Amino acid sequence: MATLVDLTHQVTTAMPVYPGDPAVLLEPALTTATAGVNVLALHLGSQSGTHVDAPYHVDVTWPTLDGLPLERFTGSAVVADLRGLEPRAAITPELLAPALERAGEGTVLLLATGWARHWGTDAYLAHPSLTARAAEAIVAAGVRTVGVDALSVDPTPALGPGDPAVAALLADLTDEHDQPAAEEPTLAAHRVLLGAPGGGVIAENLTDLRPLLTAQEAGRPVEVSLFPLRLVAADGAPVRAVARLG
Repeated sequence: MATLVDLTHQVTTAMPVYPGDPAVLLEPALTTATAGVNVLALHLGSQSGTHVDAPYHVDVTWPTLDGLPLERFTGSAVVADLRGLEPRAAITPELLAPALERAGEGTVLLLATGWARHWGTDAYLAHPSLTARAAEAIVAAGVRTVGVDALSVDPTPALGPGDPAVAALLADLTDEHDQPAAEEPTLAAHRVLLGAPGGGVIAENLTDLRPLLTAQEAGRPVEVSLFPLRLVAADGAPVRAVARLG
């Protein structure tokens, strides 16, 4: 008998979001006491919680969410076991090789870093991330849909000082010669995956992928659905991510 596994974080007020993204707020708009029905008012971003990115997320000339075929949001899954990596570790093509050998056109590649266990803590921002070469290997394998149990497939900037006064003081004390060397362009993996021929999709903030790894090791087929809200001209949208274990 098939088993359904929910891979979606609950949407709650003040839930974790990517630094700089809109805060999430859920509050009553109507109540049975005053209007005879209960209706929630929602304030959230297109990238809130468990969500998908469309190519438009990183390039205004690339397809928006509603320009992608539904097939991009579902399919047989291959799970790459990347547990045990250090914080901010690089996910290289070599680490992905065993999974990519089983992947191909129409496959949903899931990156199991184990970082979902840090959800709601500062450690969640220090997740492993794909190198540009790893993203290129994924695209070369024919994969167009990638999901991860972390905040992003690219490195997430570390949070600065919480007190603006402290941040300003540190800026004043920093000499221009103390500035770090230029880093690689940010969102490199996003640009490779989303810019794949035909347009790619990235799902982020998936929950614990261990049940999928266990099923895969036992030879059970794994399918995943990542269908987003039907937002017009959007860069992405929250999803109800669900796996079906055969």
